[in-house]
Formats: sequence, structure tokens, C-alpha cells
Amino acid sequence: MAGHSKWANIKHKKGRADAKKGKVFSRIAKEIISSVKQGGPDPKSNTKLRIALQKARIANVPAENIERNIKKASSNDQSDFSELTYELYGHGGVGIIVDAMTDNKNRTASDMRIATNKKGGTIASPGSVSYNFDRKGVIQIGKDQGDEETLFLQVTEAGAEDFDMDDELYLVITSVEQLYEVKEKLEEQGITCSEASLEMIPKTTVECSEEDQKANLELIEFLEDLDDVDVVFHNMG
Repeated sequence: MAGHSKWANIKHKKGRADAKKGKVFSRIAKEIISSVKQGGPDPKSNTKLRIALQKARIANVPAENIERNIKKASSNDQSDFSELTYELYGHGGVGIIVDAMTDNKNRTASDMRIATNKKGGTIASPGSVSYNFDRKGVIQIGKDQGDEETLFLQVTEAGAEDFDMDDELYLVITSVEQLYEVKEKLEEQGITCSEASLEMIPKTTVECSEEDQKANLELIEFLEDLDDVDVVFHNMG
């Protein structure tokens, strides 16, 4: 076991995400629209759309929502969306990564400046924060799905890179490319996966004072509340 301190950011993110399930639906809708605009409405020939539809199924997006967004993408009036990643330094040297998807890059850039003006921190140059993170697939499994030893063998055979746990969940770590494949293999064995997503996992964490920790959480939550922002990762210990 690697110890759950390495995955502390997932727990904070998960708590916020549970309270904002609508943001997940919104992000997937944007991905569906963008992928259809770029590659057409047939998932057989459009890999990006196929991945977006897999995410929609995992998030339990209603089928009518999916169909509506595919049709919406065909309209000339519908804007396309761009994926953006911002890197920030928070308080006490903590690194923060913000994933956003927007139809107005200028608005998003302005929102980032407003966030740091109000809550502190600075916008960093690309690569200066992300080098300390790895993008990985993370599958969350409830502890009612089996004992640790048995699940460890199952996830290893399914192609996972790592296996960890916290108080409530088992966490299965995969490469980005194998996230959905590993999830499907586990489900074929009767294991229910409560969530599967791409995460930025910190290679090292930064310990900071209580004051800096409080200020960072205020900055992170301000960023998460922005309309264009999908998810925020950090390496605060």
C-alpha cells in the first residue's frame, strides 16, 4: 500500500464534486458538442466522441441528454468549446492545476485573474507546476465490493498500475489510455465501480501552515465555482 496521503487531493475534490454533479454533466455535454463539431456524429469513426460517450455512461447521463447534445452540435449557431489548463502557485508554494472547457477564452482568462486578485496566488507559466503531477486514471470502488487482498489481485490482473485505499474507498490507478478498459474488466467480474475519472496526481506534496491551507482552500473553492472550470487539482499535503 502506498498510503493515502498521496491521494489527499482526490478526497477534497470528490467532496466538492458530489455536491456539484451538474458540473460533470455540463463538462460531458461540452465534450460531446466539441467532438461532434470536430469529427462528426458517428462514434465508430470519431474516437473523441466515443470517449465522451463512455464518460457519459459512467456518469449516468440520461440518454436523451446525450442525443440532445449531439443534435445541438450540428447547429451552426452552437459555439465550439476549447479545453484549457491553467497552472497556478497558491499560498505557501502549493501547486494548483485548473482544467477548464470554454467557448470564450478571454472570459476564462479574466476569471483566472479575478480569482488570484481576490483570493491570492499567482498564475504560473505552462509546465512550471504540471511537471510535478502525473495524469492518471482513477477508479473508485466501495469497500463493500470485496476484501483488500482479493481486489488487489483482481485489479492487478485487469491491468491497473497501482492500488490504494482511504477510509471509505479502494482507489485503482491506471494509465490514461487504459482507464475504461480496466473499468470494463472489473465490471465483467461483478465489481461495481462508483466513479472513474482522469486525475492529476501529485508526485510530491507540499506541507503548509494552517493559515496557508485555509487560504488555499478558499482559492480552490473560488476557482471550482467558476462556470468554465471543471476540476481543480493541488499538491497540498
